[in-house]
Amino acid sequence: MNKREFLKKSALMASSIAFLPSCVSNLSSTSSGRLRTAHIGLGVQGADDLRDISSHSLVDVVALCDVDANMLAAAQKLHPNAKIYSDYREMFKEMSNDIDAVVVATPDHTHAPASMMAMENDKPVYCQKPLTHHVTEARAMRKIAEEKNLVTQMGIQVHSFYDYKLATLLIQSGIIGKVSTVRAWSPKNWGFDGPAPEGSDPVPETLDWNLWLGTAPERPFKEGYYHPGNWRKVMDYGCGTLGDMGVHIFDTPYNALKLDVPRTIKNESNKTTGFGFPEKNKVTYEFPGTEYTADSLKWVWYDGIGAPGNHEDLLLPDGEELHDQGAMFIGEKGRLFLPHFQILPKLIVDGKYQEIDPALIESYGLGTPVRDYASEGPKHYHEFVDACLGEAETSASFSYASRLTESILLGVIAGRFPGQTLHWDSKNAKFAEEEANQYLESAYRKF
Repeated sequence: MNKREFLKKSALMASSIAFLPSCVSNLSSTSSGRLRTAHIGLGVQGADDLRDISSHSLVDVVALCDVDANMLAAAQKLHPNAKIYSDYREMFKEMSNDIDAVVVATPDHTHAPASMMAMENDKPVYCQKPLTHHVTEARAMRKIAEEKNLVTQMGIQVHSFYDYKLATLLIQSGIIGKVSTVRAWSPKNWGFDGPAPEGSDPVPETLDWNLWLGTAPERPFKEGYYHPGNWRKVMDYGCGTLGDMGVHIFDTPYNALKLDVPRTIKNESNKTTGFGFPEKNKVTYEFPGTEYTADSLKWVWYDGIGAPGNHEDLLLPDGEELHDQGAMFIGEKGRLFLPHFQILPKLIVDGKYQEIDPALIESYGLGTPVRDYASEGPKHYHEFVDACLGEAETSASFSYASRLTESILLGVIAGRFPGQTLHWDSKNAKFAEEEANQYLESAYRKF
């Protein structure tokens, strides 16, 4: 089954279910000022999402869904009144009228199928990053969200943190002038250079392997390779380090510079086996210029052990050691260093740190810096809840998140063609290099 057939089937299923039209955008009239949420995916990140969404005083958790009975049981202990499911399709069939908004925190390959079905049911969606597994899915999710005027938010929680908001405002104030280059990095390694494992292992009794695979190709279960923690390394399910930490670290420069999607992409990685992502990537993007950049913007991403290596753009004053993750903006007047995470951005001019004018920072109305994750963490989630109730707007809607995700995924695809520059035609959503276009989408398995 291909993607278009799946989405058509999702639409037909949605049309057969009676739902409340007023659950689009402002839900307060349909649920007495409260938000009834359903949660798909309850693993490590899903558990965090459940905790922080439900910490909002106006949220009632009414449905929990996971393919792993252990994860489902742990969540049910916290929300005993919620109905439980292993298959999100059954949840929508039975409970569509009783759900106001949906939170998706599955492995990447299920983000789009679950989110699309929720939106076909006219449900606002909070979906974890990266928004989708494939470029075509990102564009499809943006289209339906905009056509239905749905409240949406991608789960890039640091988007709403103090330091990242401050960095965005500083860049847009012109503190370092027009930006010509961004360098961003993470030493994490969500890659695997080995072949696909041979044979199979017994599927745990608590896991529905068919539902975990979902729309992905059939594959025998192998302990330690997929569920619960290593799927990010595998091409069929994850998006590698770039699709994990890259989304977080790209987000602020991408947002601050008001970027669209790149024109060219080159990934200097090792050749893959076709099973796992490269263990080390250096991806160079060229973006069209914006009001905050030079005529074009060069963006270089580094990941894997030893990233980012040595480069003069990354030298810190007084021989200070570079933080293990972060981004560096290089502009006409200096550099702005944004460590990841919960560290204030640092201004560097002529090789020395410069104090950022306190009056400028105060003028932004952000208040004092916050160093407490427990208080910062829920903000992005609560913004989504408030937007569903008509009291706010989301800052990482699918209109924004789809373009960021597309940019990320183009770099992931480039990892299949190491050392080759790929040319992206955004208007027609295809590469000039025909051999790369096959990775923009994949067939959906019927399950």
